[in-house]
Amino acid sequence: MIQFTHRFFIIIFLSISIIACKKTTTAKTEEKPDTYVKDNYDKQEVTITMRDGIKLHTTIYSPKDKSTTYPILMMRTPYSCTPYGEDKYHEKIGPNVHLMKEGNIIVYQDVRGRWMSEGTYDNMRAYIPNKKSDTDVDESSDTYDTIDWLVKNVDNNNGNVGTWGISYPGFYATYSTIDAHPALKASSPQACIGDFFFDDFHHNGAYLLSYFRATALFGTQKDKPTDTAWYKLPDLKTQDQYQFFLDAGPLSNLNKYFQYETVDNSSLKNNDKTDDFFWEELKEHPNYDSVWQSKGIIQHLKSIKSSVATMIVGGWFDAEDLYGPLETYKTIEEYNPKNYNTMVFGPWDHGAWARSKGKNIVGNYYFGDSISEFFQKKIETKFFNHFLKNDGTINSGLPEAYVFDSGKKQWKMYDSWPPEGVEKISMFLSDNQKLTLGFSSNKPIRFISDIKKPVPYSEDIKIVFTPREYMTDDQRFAARRPDVLVFETPVLQEDLTLAGDILAKLKVATTGTDADWIVKVIDVHPSDIEEQKEGMQDHLKMSNYHLMVRSEVMRGKFRNSFSKPEPFVPNKPTDVNIKLQDVFHTFKKGHKLQVQVQSTWFPLIDLNPQTFVPNIFKAKKEDFKTQTHTVYTSSSIEFSVLK
Repeated sequence: MIQFTHRFFIIIFLSISIIACKKTTTAKTEEKPDTYVKDNYDKQEVTITMRDGIKLHTTIYSPKDKSTTYPILMMRTPYSCTPYGEDKYHEKIGPNVHLMKEGNIIVYQDVRGRWMSEGTYDNMRAYIPNKKSDTDVDESSDTYDTIDWLVKNVDNNNGNVGTWGISYPGFYATYSTIDAHPALKASSPQACIGDFFFDDFHHNGAYLLSYFRATALFGTQKDKPTDTAWYKLPDLKTQDQYQFFLDAGPLSNLNKYFQYETVDNSSLKNNDKTDDFFWEELKEHPNYDSVWQSKGIIQHLKSIKSSVATMIVGGWFDAEDLYGPLETYKTIEEYNPKNYNTMVFGPWDHGAWARSKGKNIVGNYYFGDSISEFFQKKIETKFFNHFLKNDGTINSGLPEAYVFDSGKKQWKMYDSWPPEGVEKISMFLSDNQKLTLGFSSNKPIRFISDIKKPVPYSEDIKIVFTPREYMTDDQRFAARRPDVLVFETPVLQEDLTLAGDILAKLKVATTGTDADWIVKVIDVHPSDIEEQKEGMQDHLKMSNYHLMVRSEVMRGKFRNSFSKPEPFVPNKPTDVNIKLQDVFHTFKKGHKLQVQVQSTWFPLIDLNPQTFVPNIFKAKKEDFKTQTHTVYTSSSIEFSVLK
């Protein structure tokens, strides 16, 4: 199991940054993909000593051609620099195959406390401003010390360094821009984690139960450098995650999956202590307290050095990290207006822009061909070459925002994001399942939220490590349930383009003292639309397809503060506002815009007891109660519409 886990995470997390090259059978002069790196690069493994004496394992690939100098491109990762050994080579290195073949010095580093590096691991280590001694270390100081060593000790480097990374490595790329080394000229945080209370493990206070198995990856310490996985994923012994978590009951019943052999079970109090420090962190800090606030990186992006160019990359259908890249771009843009800061968002799930598949399909939905290849060759390579090899002026030839319209299925370039010409319009959740531009009444629409039959987030029977495909899933299965409210426009007579964020302004009530509120924005396709020829599951059709464009949850008790939860007053009309992340999607003429509102989304998020509890991780079975919820027709959705 451990060996499988090691390989699994290398594939999922590291390989998304190491691109697979398309094989050709006609170009006889092209090197074979499996030998190109070994034939053209020298590999070196070193340990670089940090200011506090901790040594970090670092792998360096340098071009064999020494006739010129090269920039350094570096990725720092908690997911391993595999393969270990100077005689073992990765088949593909660098952000993409073009940068690999053009010639760059490519560096990978195991971050502090992971794999072959020394030290203690801290999950999203907090930034320390105003460091006073060499014992004040964080990922910023480790990156600085690493870059300083590289530019002084690696032959044939031109003195310019770039950082990149996807997902957690994207977080480290963001971190590199804070208190940056003078040699750092460009950074591309991609699908970058911004804050674990809003990315990955939480969404607006709701715990993402679907990430349960991933906890062990981040919460198991090692006692010495190792090239073998030391963590073990929980074995749920089922392929039906919905039924598994429903049968499991309260979150406290899941503690046993993190009670390892090193734990003396006889000393456990109520069986509530575990051997996983991240699970303990989640359990003991259910609110947005000082622990989570200190670990977030977004609030520290207010003074990025102007000498560091940034290009933030994300996917419109990234289930794992959508908050992070959007908020990273917006924060840098707001507080560092003179900096070179751009964003690229395409029709991708998590990290798909780094893959080389010709067809771009997310879940069931096909968006086009060679979209990732276009990004790698025309955008990413151009960005790094300009700032690391060329003059590095602000005139890079790239726009401020390179964004893909997921409805029209085409790239657009804008000088700002949101684009100029965006206007706010409000649509109301009217009765008779209508979504209207005008407010006409304040009628109650009631539904029963049965805790024994929560609304599934997907109709598929499966176990997933982290959910992805649901972001484009057909939502007809949900629309046909009585505990999902549906509101939609008439058939559109002209195109409607949403460009920017979405704000749901709900007026709700519940017979209980807590509830989750989920809002989904959906593109309802015409019945007579041409069928999609590939990618679609056999039991589905494009005819009347309900494409989920954006969705989000708000745990009701956090409606006023993520730090100080409040119960609902039973049956009292209450305002609940939910910010949905940005979209760029055209609802075409002949389609309909639909909004769904529901109160369970299982097991994407955990089951709300629907009675107020201070800590969901310690809720008891008797806390969970079926309740009746009300949505009033004075509720509205504010859209950013491109005129």
